[in-house]
Amino acid sequence: MNFKKNRLFNRLKVRSCHLVIEMCVMVNYIFYRNKIYLNYYAQHTSIVTYNTQNMVSNIQKEKAEAFLDLHHDDNILVLLNSWDAGSSKLIEACGYKAVATTSMGIAASLGYPDCQAMQLTEMLDVINTIVKNVQVPVTVDIEAGYGNNLNEIINSIEKIIATGIVGVNIEDSIDLSPVLVDELEFCERISAIRSLSDSLGFHLVINARTDSFYTSSASPAEKLSESIRRGNKYREAGADCIFVQPVWERETIKTLVKEINAPINILSNPAIGDGLPPSVSELQDMGVARLSLGSSLMKATLALMKKVADELSAKGTYNILLDAMTPLPDAALAYKMAIGAKG
Repeated sequence: MNFKKNRLFNRLKVRSCHLVIEMCVMVNYIFYRNKIYLNYYAQHTSIVTYNTQNMVSNIQKEKAEAFLDLHHDDNILVLLNSWDAGSSKLIEACGYKAVATTSMGIAASLGYPDCQAMQLTEMLDVINTIVKNVQVPVTVDIEAGYGNNLNEIINSIEKIIATGIVGVNIEDSIDLSPVLVDELEFCERISAIRSLSDSLGFHLVINARTDSFYTSSASPAEKLSESIRRGNKYREAGADCIFVQPVWERETIKTLVKEINAPINILSNPAIGDGLPPSVSELQDMGVARLSLGSSLMKATLALMKKVADELSAKGTYNILLDAMTPLPDAALAYKMAIGAKG
């Protein structure tokens, strides 16, 4: 009798173990299936999660507020776009209140074409070096956001914010396609960036660039209308400044300033468009809040190098080099400014 009871007990114990194992397998299966589903859901929907553990420093918050204030100052904010630590330190030493990067310049310095050809990690290395070498606020050209969907873009921007920057420039064209990103989709990106910024406890300055004038084949009137419509929508979505390029005609600029309910960023770059905008003082009088030079400084530097190289190979002379370095004390001073040397 005891033997039968023991055998029955052992069978029940074995059966219980089997049930426990089956339950564990089922729980693991459900967890794994849900994990796959959640990963898929995050990648294919607009639900975005934020890693708020990487909080920004108080210094970064203060610089962000100071940079935002510069967009509402009586004086226009003028930005010379840099591509490395040396060019950034030189710009700062010349007395400019902030440093803005040029994506094309950074890409070219690494041997890449523009339009997100360089890896995000490569850009982050450059941005980290720039931020560590200057005291003024740094805003970064992030092109279309470095991501194939909203979640990837937000993950990229989290990493960019972690470098210590205070602003980003994001554009609504991809590879300069004449078909711009859908307005609502781009507004969703801006809104998500703003939510990320809020979750990190600081105000990231978002400069939203609309590229109708840059890539579209529409009429000037249609480009202007689309730029105004998109600019106002981007502002409502959370952008702090609206960047329209390339525009240089006074009446067009005046209309943009009047019709878009946001600070306006204008570009001065001889390599883009058929003309240059009015002078800094004239733009300020028109109500333009921000002027940037884009990739022009980097292209001018490369152009000078080519001119020197061509003269040297063709004539064996150094006239262009000498002209660029005259007066020599100024050339020496520029070098010292780029490395942060005193005196």
